[in-house]
Amino acid sequence: MQLIESILAHSGSVAALRRDLHAHPELCFEEQRTSDVIARALNDWGIPVHRGLAKTGLVGVVKHGDSPRAIGLRADIDALPVTEHNHFAHASRHPGKMHACGHDGHTAILLAAARHLAQHRSFDGTVYLIFQPAEEGGGGAREMIREGLFDRFPMEAVFGMHNWPGLAVGQFAINNGPCFASSNEFRIVIRGKGAHAAMPHNGIDPVPVACQMVQAFQTVITRNKRPIDAGVISVTMIHTGEATNVVPDSCEIQGTVRTFTLDVLDMIERRMQEIATHTAAAFGCECEFEFSRNYPPTINHAQESAFVRRVMADVVGADNVLEFEPTMGAEDFSYFLQEKPGAYFVIGNGDGAHREGGHGMGPCMLHNPSYDFNDDLIPLGATLWVRLAEAWLNTPR
Repeated sequence: MQLIESILAHSGSVAALRRDLHAHPELCFEEQRTSDVIARALNDWGIPVHRGLAKTGLVGVVKHGDSPRAIGLRADIDALPVTEHNHFAHASRHPGKMHACGHDGHTAILLAAARHLAQHRSFDGTVYLIFQPAEEGGGGAREMIREGLFDRFPMEAVFGMHNWPGLAVGQFAINNGPCFASSNEFRIVIRGKGAHAAMPHNGIDPVPVACQMVQAFQTVITRNKRPIDAGVISVTMIHTGEATNVVPDSCEIQGTVRTFTLDVLDMIERRMQEIATHTAAAFGCECEFEFSRNYPPTINHAQESAFVRRVMADVVGADNVLEFEPTMGAEDFSYFLQEKPGAYFVIGNGDGAHREGGHGMGPCMLHNPSYDFNDDLIPLGATLWVRLAEAWLNTPR
């Protein structure tokens, strides 16, 4: 493993900063303190900072030489609406808010890289350090783009990194093509006619209609979608009724749809609406159908993925660079990759053995209240960022 000595030397202070961020989590578009901490650190290292993109986002600029070439490195900075179960010293001080996905660690990794890049500048061009708010449901990447991120900071490519529990520390994983799915939500309201449950013939019961719909939606996956295409329809909520002896007036169904392509997503939305509308009509009910598209699929670009893989191999050895198995989770880095070439990859967070005494009894998994980021990743992740930026800017296009 080829770690950069200057990054190792300062890893303790950066880990302390990470733990400070963990103790003071802030939700999407509320990351004012977090943004202040990041800006203060960048200013201390002589890095110009541009603030206010998507409310709390900021971009640091490290420039050297005369080359117009530029690369973007991104870290997300927001926390989750989760009540932490850990009780160690740096546990969240704000009930109902927690860094349960490691964005505090991602921020620390990019800050460690920023410090080295600013002090050594072994490249010709510009490195844009993108600290993005509101990844967890707020679409902060989309908002930064809307507010001129790529116009104000023109870059050839953009890259993102996420910690990955279960993958060993010292390993990376990346793939070409789709790596995270699109995230979409649906809401269906079936309107029937209430009645006494002992005399159901006097009403129109929406409950069996909902049951028919839920079963029929799975035929979209098994009979309308090509078997080689990925897609998920999950009904996660059914709300209806208030009493055991009353046929309800209405029934509401909600859930999520995940796909790796927009073509499959278009088909699923169309078929779900047809099934919902016609099933309701067949039983004499009315139907309201809502389908909300949130994050698009995250699709890595081939050349950029191959480039990252080569840099990873130089840092940790080819045997520690694994093929990433695509997940149906979602990530708003997808918006960046729709606008610019680039790649998104993961760094191993280990199995949770790094957690200090007082951690919760749950697993050290993403979005779990017993999770904690592994500080051993900071020098490795920062080394990868530095070597990636240097290799990109020093390699002729």
